[in-house]
Amino acid sequence: MATEEQRIALFLDYENLAIGARDHLNGLEFDFRPIADALAERGRVVVRRAYADWSTFGEDRQRLTHNHVELIEIPQRMGASRKNAADIKMAVDALEMAFERDYITTFVICTGDSDFTPLVHKLRELNKQVIGVGVKDSTSSLLPPACDEFLFYERLEGVEVPRRESKRARPRKTEPIEEETPAEAPAAESLDDLAELVTQTLAGLQRSSAGAVLASSVKRALLRKDPTFSEPDYGFRAFGELLRYLEERKVIELTAGVAKGDPEVGFPAEGRGEDEAFALLREVVADLQAQNGPPVMSGLKNQLRKRQPDFSEKRHGFGGFLQFCKAAQARGLVTIEWDEQAGDYVLRAAG
Repeated sequence: MATEEQRIALFLDYENLAIGARDHLNGLEFDFRPIADALAERGRVVVRRAYADWSTFGEDRQRLTHNHVELIEIPQRMGASRKNAADIKMAVDALEMAFERDYITTFVICTGDSDFTPLVHKLRELNKQVIGVGVKDSTSSLLPPACDEFLFYERLEGVEVPRRESKRARPRKTEPIEEETPAEAPAAESLDDLAELVTQTLAGLQRSSAGAVLASSVKRALLRKDPTFSEPDYGFRAFGELLRYLEERKVIELTAGVAKGDPEVGFPAEGRGEDEAFALLREVVADLQAQNGPPVMSGLKNQLRKRQPDFSEKRHGFGGFLQFCKAAQARGLVTIEWDEQAGDYVLRAAG
């Protein structure tokens, strides 16, 4: 059965986006097209509205009209705040639409202003999905966690941020010319961190679900944990490509699901590296036990990392180190007891 198409209402706090792009993206001229393209991949946009005093955005009006955006005029009045007027008008219109048009499933709020956080909460209370869009450096930290998904404008496909001009003196011809790294370029994301995030999320879904875990469920759970999550940040064009990468490295296992393109996701029967991790734990416990008696759990993880610096129980789907140690106990590798005097768990190597 095909998934029902999302019907989207788009609201743009235009002044916030245009000024945010100009001030924080090296003078970039705001372009609506990348937002339109990103939303086209998520559903059918049935409402497009932008709010501003359009007398200050003359050229923008023509471009937005060409993209079928309805322009809502917020004129400047003596003694009144244009910004507050635009915020209130946009919030009232969005809520009115949420109550009157049941067929709209998703609201896209394009702004970085934290004043819209209550609106986002209310729309979600009304069982509407909310996607936020904003310029990263001008977006309040309160807004992305409130949304179901948040897209940073400069990371959208089709947005090309101009490079900041160097203020250094031009080098002589005999000197090599160094390429400058754009100031806005994000730091490289760790694929190890990605593997941990996916396995921990998958393990949680398996614990709370009676049936198979689908790829779409994993993606939704990742977005609930971090609405700014985006697989392109890790170098993947699509979520399926990310999952196939993890499968090739035996982190997860994919099998055909009921719906085409939405496979079941699980842990492979072998090759996860669990055996090596459990063996490391037992070895460290046995060595410490031989030196100074059974070790306590506090500080034990650091002892494992002295031998394997990249050790992490989360990479194997465990929510914490205690859970990992209990799993080792269930496999007969160690024993765990609570010691009242030490106020901590004490481990002993089994066998």
